[in-house]
Amino acid sequence: MSELKERTVTVNGVAARVWEKGEGTPAGYFPGYGGAPRWHAFLDALAAKRKVIVPSLPGFPGGGLGHLKCDSHLDWVIACGDLLDFAGLSGGDLIGVGFGGALAADVAAIFPQKVRKLALVSAYGLYDDKDPIANIWAQRPGAAPKMLCVKPERFAELTAMPNGYNPVEWRIEMIRAAEAGARLLWPFGNTHLDRRLGRIKQPVLLLRGSEDKVMPASYQQKFASGIGANAKTATIAGAGHLAELDAPDEVARAILGFLD
Repeated sequence: MSELKERTVTVNGVAARVWEKGEGTPAGYFPGYGGAPRWHAFLDALAAKRKVIVPSLPGFPGGGLGHLKCDSHLDWVIACGDLLDFAGLSGGDLIGVGFGGALAADVAAIFPQKVRKLALVSAYGLYDDKDPIANIWAQRPGAAPKMLCVKPERFAELTAMPNGYNPVEWRIEMIRAAEAGARLLWPFGNTHLDRRLGRIKQPVLLLRGSEDKVMPASYQQKFASGIGANAKTATIAGAGHLAELDAPDEVARAILGFLD
């Protein structure tokens, strides 16, 4: 397998890191809660078959203060559309998880030429007050890993401070990632995506972990109903909200099978 490469692109005047690994047809990844502070097993599993490109979302690790340039939901979607262009992903396949899934879905709806196929894992963007999403920002300190993963150590590994970082700076970066997510989705994760799901004409795979404590199972069907016949659903047994951390090989296998 090829080595991990890193480069930088500029969106809204702010530098954003782009990671790339693997060969073949490009597949982009918009991560969920916490962003992508490090490369992980799920991305390696994808990179065995695809060129995997991970552009840093505004405000998330590698994305600097880009979230401060996003004053509206439209600002976020345009920034992510630009990220696809600058990262070399426009017209390719896109994977979005949680927070990143809400953005990936809107990019596919608003800029259909930028996305060939779309895979969403427990994506945000909808809200039903009769079956509410858990408010990840309202949890007690230290509770998030157990809510996000069946194997909370996987989230702890993802967000552990890399070598060479100053502990205070790393803490600020993690707080900034939570702030960026809240700026986009506070408090209920509702971007009124239901109004735009019908615009998504690409083939879509909707995945969820069977043990997801954040996103109720009903939301998978809401997405499927809103998108229509071009959407298919699947469940990853034994995985939580960040299913790609709990079951990296299984999630990668399902997505690669769909993208081929």
